[in-house]
Amino acid sequence: MIRILLADDHALMRRGIRDLLMSESEFEIIGEAGDGREAVRLAEQLRPDVMIMDLAMPELNGLDAIRQIRKDAPEIELLVFSMHDSEELIREVFAAGARGYVLKSDVALYLIEAVKSLARHKPFFTPRISEAILNSLVSTATPGQVEPARPGPLSAREREILQLLAENKSNKDIAKALGISVRTVETHRRSVMQKLDATSIVELVHYAIRNGIVQTTRASDLL
Repeated sequence: MIRILLADDHALMRRGIRDLLMSESEFEIIGEAGDGREAVRLAEQLRPDVMIMDLAMPELNGLDAIRQIRKDAPEIELLVFSMHDSEELIREVFAAGARGYVLKSDVALYLIEAVKSLARHKPFFTPRISEAILNSLVSTATPGQVEPARPGPLSAREREILQLLAENKSNKDIAKALGISVRTVETHRRSVMQKLDATSIVELVHYAIRNGIVQTTRASDLL
């Protein structure tokens, strides 16, 4: 039996994925998470064989959730399903520790195969993702060498702060969510704005949307 944990903030999407997966007798859905922090908590608690993770998650985006899960439970195979297919984001996903990537538009065709592949500890990417990876390698490679992906400008904590700011959370709300002081939030906020050369929250929101840290619908009040 392949034990699966599903993380997506849209209940209808989770239901559709669950129904698709349950058509396979060897699959067992052991839990569902609606935000990134819940996903990390359930991963540590339930220890699934495969975790299916959306990237655009509230509270903690999927990319940072993957990093935490990889650190706390490295035995879990992480499969991303997302609407985003930018080469930079794909590089970040695999650098964070995911071993599979399926576009949401391809879920019906490839998700079951992807889960089975990861359960055998073999990576899986759909043809469009494979093409993006190849393009990335070709564009960054020198003869006989591949340039490693460059780390982003923000630390993990700063990305958390950025996401919550982009979700229209106040400094006080962020401090409570992360268990830190308001002053610490303000320090991180200034650092984020300096690193991104941003002069307003709107600019931070645009950066968060471009990099898949937050969805447009969650940031619409600030745009």
